[in-house]
Amino acid sequence: MRSTTSRPLSLLVLGGTRFLGRAVVEAALADGHQVTLFNRGRTNPGLFPGVETVIGDRTDDLSALSHRRWDAVVDVAGYDPQVVGLSVDALRGRVGRYVFVSSLSVLADQRTPQDEDGELLVLRGGMPPEDAYGARKAACEHVVLDAFAQRASVVRPGMIVGPHDPTDRFAYWPRRFARGGRVLLPGDPTDAAQFIDVRDVADWIVGCAVQDRGGVFNVTGSTIAFGAFFDACRAVAGAPSETVWVPSERLLAAGVDPWMGVPMWIADPACAAINRVDVSRALAAGLTLRPLAQTLADTLAWDTARGSLPLDREGLSEQEEQRLLRTLGD
Repeated sequence: MRSTTSRPLSLLVLGGTRFLGRAVVEAALADGHQVTLFNRGRTNPGLFPGVETVIGDRTDDLSALSHRRWDAVVDVAGYDPQVVGLSVDALRGRVGRYVFVSSLSVLADQRTPQDEDGELLVLRGGMPPEDAYGARKAACEHVVLDAFAQRASVVRPGMIVGPHDPTDRFAYWPRRFARGGRVLLPGDPTDAAQFIDVRDVADWIVGCAVQDRGGVFNVTGSTIAFGAFFDACRAVAGAPSETVWVPSERLLAAGVDPWMGVPMWIADPACAAINRVDVSRALAAGLTLRPLAQTLADTLAWDTARGSLPLDREGLSEQEEQRLLRTLGD
């Protein structure tokens, strides 16, 4: 649901031309807000020709933002606490609210369901990459909260899906069902999936600025059973198909990567609750989620229109799926 205000806001977006940032700008413009982009001009330059773009590199020089003021800043591209610290210092006193896009990866315990008060990862040397990302994001949260306190909004999305997704995690499934035939489904129909449409995250982010909504929020969708998700994919695709469920233990024994070796399937015991995160705080504060069928249909339409697949696509090739079906699909 779009947020409304009695006057247009001035919003500074750090980044703003790739997936979530793009959706944030589109949501803000649709609601009549004035947007300024600050980025290096390398990703999708000219995507928003009517929007002011300030070219700069946030890693070392934000002087182009001096002597300017905005109602809020949306930081969609902060991954390093030192770099985020530079932005915080440059914008302190120049923005009314700092909206920082973090990640559910900050949570230290992914084995049991967590809410916003769960323990966070602590950044330290020698961490494995999968933990270091979350620890850096957690450190960034501390930087923003320490500087802006009640004027900080920390948004922790889960897996973000929908049109313009640069990964192939979600689009794989409606495209796969549209192709029809025998479809390998990983795990068990009762396994959990949890994700959110990029446009719903964007509306929430803009709403943080409009409604002056501060605090820390897990912002992802409600948990859905894998079986229900795949049923929805089949319904949207509309092609005849035969589904073949392959249990996780058999996929693991066959050497399939437990971290999305099959898209959206996670069989790592350390992440047993990664798709069962508590989002009740955000829902109570007004988070709205569009129907799954709409997300799937829009994603399939976009995926079909773009033609070629991303270079960094994730998941099964057609050849690998057929091999697994031959060896594991009884």
